Amino acid sequence: MPKGYEVSRIAVKDDARLKKSLSRLNQTRIVALDERGKDMTTAQFSALLREETVFVVGGPDGLSAEIRQNAKLLLRLSSLTLPHALAQVVLIEQIYRAATLLAGHPYHRS
Repeated sequence: MPKGYEVSRIAVKDDARLKKSLSRLNQTRIVALDERGKDMTTAQFSALLREETVFVVGGPDGLSAEIRQNAKLLLRLSSLTLPHALAQVVLIEQIYRAATLLAGHPYHRS
C-alpha cells in the first residue's frame, strides 16, 4: 500500500456486532458492497479514498436491509456473482490501485 494508507480486515459474522461496530464510526463514510449498488470506474472509486472509508462486505446472503440503508453508498464490484472471498480480493486490489492513483503513480487507462 502506498505510504499514508492503512487497510484492516475485521471479520464480524454477527449482524448485531456489525451494527454496533459501525455505529461507533461517526464521521467515517460507510460503503456497503451490494449487487444492486452503483458501478464505478477506478478513477471514481479512487475518489472514495480521499476521506476515511469503511467497506462492508456481506456474507453469502449479503447484508441486512438496515446496514444497506445506513451506508452512504452501495457499491457493486461486478455484475457477475462473486464468491465472498473473491469479492474481498477484488476490493483489496481496487483499494491498492486507487491508492496508487492518488499517490500520483501513472495510470495506464488515462
